[in-house]
Amino acid sequence: MLSSRNRMRRSADFGRVMRRGRRAGRDALGVVLLLPRPDDPDADARPRVGFTVSKAVGSAVVRNRVQRRLRHLMRDRTADLPPGSLLVVRAKPLAAHVGYDTLAEQLDAALAAVRRPKSGATRRRKGRGGGDAARADGDQRAGS
Repeated sequence: MLSSRNRMRRSADFGRVMRRGRRAGRDALGVVLLLPRPDDPDADARPRVGFTVSKAVGSAVVRNRVQRRLRHLMRDRTADLPPGSLLVVRAKPLAAHVGYDTLAEQLDAALAAVRRPKSGATRRRKGRGGGDAARADGDQRAGS
């Protein structure tokens, strides 16, 4: 099992990670990683991992089984996380139905995606896109 020193339990930590962290998701789970700032006093601390398994995943028995699997999978993977980082692993309803190996593959893929350096691409714009120029073209075609 995952060491108790590597477990995240405080609600404030979960909230901070969910607000500021980088996200990556797969079919059965999602991860959110928050790297420490250089001026953070806990920057050299052990990485900590928290788990969220909602009632949408299943009954209490099923949720506990999914959480145990995720804790076991993260035990070997915490060494790959940067010191002082906080990670939240969120189980989706499909996590109750996939096998252990599939869950491990999806966790590895999500962790790789969240640790991948950001590309130079900009964020997607909210709304329908286009802007005034696109509307002007549309108006021109409508008038023809």
